[in-house]
Amino acid sequence: PAAQAQAAAQAEALGLLELQAKCGAPLDALLAQRVRARGLGPEERSSVAALLEGVSRRQGRIDARLRAAGVTPAPRSRLLASLRLSDGGAGDGGDCGVGLPEQTTAAERRWISSLSPPLEGAEMDAASRLECPSWAWQRFRAAYGDGVDAELRALQLDAPLDLRVNTLKATRHEALAAIRSAGFAAERTPYSPVGIRLPSRAVALGAIPGLREGVVDPQDEGSQLVALLLGAKPGEHVVDYCAGAGGKTLALAAQMRNKGRLVAMDVDHARLERGAPRRKKAGVDNVQTHVIEQGKDKWLKRRKRTFDRVLVDAPCSGVGAWRRNPDARWLRRTRPIEELLPVQADVLQRAARLVRPGGTLVYATCSLLPEENEAQVEAFLASADGAEFELAPPEHFGAPFDDGYLRLSPARHGCDGFFGAALVRSEGGWTRRGRRTAGASC
Repeated sequence: PAAQAQAAAQAEALGLLELQAKCGAPLDALLAQRVRARGLGPEERSSVAALLEGVSRRQGRIDARLRAAGVTPAPRSRLLASLRLSDGGAGDGGDCGVGLPEQTTAAERRWISSLSPPLEGAEMDAASRLECPSWAWQRFRAAYGDGVDAELRALQLDAPLDLRVNTLKATRHEALAAIRSAGFAAERTPYSPVGIRLPSRAVALGAIPGLREGVVDPQDEGSQLVALLLGAKPGEHVVDYCAGAGGKTLALAAQMRNKGRLVAMDVDHARLERGAPRRKKAGVDNVQTHVIEQGKDKWLKRRKRTFDRVLVDAPCSGVGAWRRNPDARWLRRTRPIEELLPVQADVLQRAARLVRPGGTLVYATCSLLPEENEAQVEAFLASADGAEFELAPPEHFGAPFDDGYLRLSPARHGCDGFFGAALVRSEGGWTRRGRRTAGASC
């Protein structure tokens, strides 16, 4: 039975790897669909997930070993190599190795037997060793210099499970006590005052006390800190400009104590709709939604200079979340960075027009690359649209700032890679909020 279960898991994993090669979808989404379609149990799901993780988290190194052996990297060859190079995966002599499927060809058995642990070797190029795709390698080297190894090594590790406590329903002390009482190893996050950290994501989410009831919500500590950087307060008018499914929207609503006006905006109506059940579960009722129109948006134009605070979580390369989504670095489901840069500049420019005099604008990404981060902010401040803004990091904040910016990375802070810049618009000038003029209180 154990051998049969192992073979079944390998067949499922191979099928999902081949499906991903055709459609380009994330492995976790494909696995979730397969679990529902096949009715896979927790143990079966865990076995398949472990095989997929073994390939996706080590794909750069596996591909380098395959090419050195004269084998073309492909879903099947990657899975076979992953099994061979895993702990205990190398047999002696011509053996295919412990755990390798029986249905291998003679040619496969020859190249499999030529591989032996460890996975990495001195002859392996640095980009493969550090699991960095070619398009990003030179960018990382330019940004981090001698520190590039540490930054990329941290992105190779698995991420913990971070939860944000919904302070509309409980305190962190109460939520943490309930989670610990259920037998989970959990700690306070080091920087976010509303975060709880479980060391592993390999847990049944539904078993975590408070998750089904909206008391806690999965959210990386870095993402929590970006939402906190905005400093939203009860009664204010606030925008979550690139809201997506609404994780940061929920965090902002909790900061506002459900008081005031919070507008979640996105270009994708379906993404905004997916946030509705989450808001209901969390007990959030101060959120409106707006689908951003391409080109001129009359709704936005009528609301220029009216909002107290605007958060821009700009579309980006997502390199800061590679440890959480290891296959994302190879999928390139986002646009090439050369296409993203003008989009980011446009989004920042359009969102800035909504900020009232004296109001706050936060530009954020889940990227570690300066061209998507500091360079965008500096270019905006030098533009006509940014002339009234200045960099204004908060005096008191849970995480350290670097040259006025929030720069978070797995290597230095233990959370996903995030960037945040808090900008304040100078007082004075006009606003549609009561048509106040220069010198008037806002």
